[in-house]
Amino acid sequence: MKRLIVLIVAVVVLAGGAVGYATWAASRKTVAAVPGFDAGVPGRLLFRSGGRIAAVPLTDPGAAPAVSGTSCDRFYTAAGTTLCLVTRPGTLPKTDAVVLDRRLRETRRVKLAGIPSRARVSASGRMASWTVFVTGDSYSSGGFSTWTGILDTRTGYAVTNIEDIPLYLDGKRYHSPDVNYWGVTFAADDNTFYATVSTKGRTYLVQGDFAAWKARTLRQNAECPSLSPDGTRLVFKKRVEPGPWRLHALDLRSMKETPLAETASVDDQAAWLDANTVMYAKDGGIWKVPADGTGKPQLVAGNASSPAAVR
Repeated sequence: MKRLIVLIVAVVVLAGGAVGYATWAASRKTVAAVPGFDAGVPGRLLFRSGGRIAAVPLTDPGAAPAVSGTSCDRFYTAAGTTLCLVTRPGTLPKTDAVVLDRRLRETRRVKLAGIPSRARVSASGRMASWTVFVTGDSYSSGGFSTWTGILDTRTGYAVTNIEDIPLYLDGKRYHSPDVNYWGVTFAADDNTFYATVSTKGRTYLVQGDFAAWKARTLRQNAECPSLSPDGTRLVFKKRVEPGPWRLHALDLRSMKETPLAETASVDDQAAWLDANTVMYAKDGGIWKVPADGTGKPQLVAGNASSPAAVR
């Protein structure tokens, strides 16, 4: 029960921030992109600035950003594919998962319930995933749960909520009505993915196989994973004391985990700035820290969130 309460409190805290985004977003509409803005140009850092997609050179992240006309509540981009989560106004929270091309022109829209939480695109640009907070599930005594979906932009096949994927916990098929997934990250094969699953008050890192449609737990206490460019490491937030979270790196070969030098609690799905550095949103800006536990946090860009490095 204690663990369940902790999980519910964590979700409510996350949802509280998302509600703030939703309140702000309900008063506006997504607008067309500024002509000439290209999200696929390599060597740039893209992020949300004032709610809009913006870009700066990776070599000069402190430069004045080029700002598009496209607004998102959550955002990620890779290889010319952008996933933009947009809150739709209404009595109940609703979200559109909008897929954009490199010129930020809409190519697909998936209508969802809930409040935007996480967005991710595979390195090839083919696979996209979103997480939203929803309300009303009877099993959730705190009133909140998550829906996480995956879209194959090449085939058009979409699973709007992956909670029914067969799950194996400690090698055994697992069934429970309280299973929730969030924070997907994709491997280079566009099939393997990692995510968080919660059940019975515990969180687990899971590895999923999209084609075979199954997932298995790898370890406990891991949330919002992000896979390194070479596919060998994951960065995730881990619940610690006094917490609530601290970023850790996990070597997938040895399964050894290392706490990162960022000691502040980070409520974000980190992204990789390069092969050895992760970045994340904190205190209204984007920060970076080495992925090996050394160094110290450094501010990358102020007034920014949802970072994505276009290499």
